[in-house]
Amino acid sequence: MEIAKNTVVTLSYEMFDAENNLLDQTSADEPMVYLHGGYDGIFPVVEEALHGKKVGDKIDVTMEPDDAFGEYDAELVRIEPQDAFPEELEVGMMFEADDPDSDEVMLFTVTEIADGKVVVDGNHPMAGKRLRFVATVLEARAASKEELDHGHVHGEHGHHH
Repeated sequence: MEIAKNTVVTLSYEMFDAENNLLDQTSADEPMVYLHGGYDGIFPVVEEALHGKKVGDKIDVTMEPDDAFGEYDAELVRIEPQDAFPEELEVGMMFEADDPDSDEVMLFTVTEIADGKVVVDGNHPMAGKRLRFVATVLEARAASKEELDHGHVHGEHGHHH
């Protein structure tokens, strides 16, 4: 089956940075599964490269920051008082906080702790990076009516209600 709108696609993939360091990959028992056709289940530039492909086909896509996790935004780095955090605070811990500009919940990572202050960063760890996405199509099938109604994949490796 050729990948088109409303196709459930199963992929294996590897993602690399500009220096060809492996950043992320799927495992054999947990492939990536998404609903193809503009449902925001995968990077749009990758979805575009997969359109028309079949089981066994491979893609190799280079993504600029705007195609992936966005540009690095220095305004998302904040300094907060350490007493606003739990005592067992460590660099690398993540916390949710409300974005005062949009009322959305954002994820912040602790990047530094010093002198009673904590530096937190709301950027995605891969923001500002050029990435390479290499994938192989493992399966392609027509989406069910329920999957189309919900806008995501159900069942094995997909969303469970």
